[in-house]
Amino acid sequence: MPDEKDASSTRPYLIRALYEWCTDNGLTPYVAVKVDDSVQVPREYVKDGEIVLNISYDATSSLKLDNAFIAFSARFAGTARDIMVPMDRVIAIYARENGQGMAFPLAPGAAKGAPRGKALRTPQPTTVLDKRSPAAALPAPAPVRVGEVEVKLVTSGPVRPAGSDNPPAPPGPPAAGRPTLTRVK
Repeated sequence: MPDEKDASSTRPYLIRALYEWCTDNGLTPYVAVKVDDSVQVPREYVKDGEIVLNISYDATSSLKLDNAFIAFSARFAGTARDIMVPMDRVIAIYARENGQGMAFPLAPGAAKGAPRGKALRTPQPTTVLDKRSPAAALPAPAPVRVGEVEVKLVTSGPVRPAGSDNPPAPPGPPAAGRPTLTRVK
């Protein structure tokens, strides 16, 4: 049996499981990514050092979810782009339609420029997003501290991922009971 320090990261396994759950249930899987030099995404869609990507079968071509990277091709404003995201830069995966998913802490040292390919050994999920959870019923959930970042669950309208060809939803009142992940710095 492998030594605990030699065990591989659980993050890619959890991401693949949640991706499969989304697709099996007809939901759209999104990943939130903390962008640095190791992440290959269209920089013009990065906001506050982060990007949200639609990784559904319909939005991607040649999707590969392996233990080190998420890789695929997708169209951004009609132009095909190759995307490569190291697993340790994925900070959340969730379903667009209901906000259910999981958030992950940023890998130790990743914020300080850890060497490329250095994986987080055993990430602990920081927040499980589920509209049926008691936390989703609270009018103003308290932020949760994750390393250098606060994460809080809020109810608001849908998140539009970068490169989505769908027009943004018109502004209106927040959708009651529909959780989304909001990062508070």
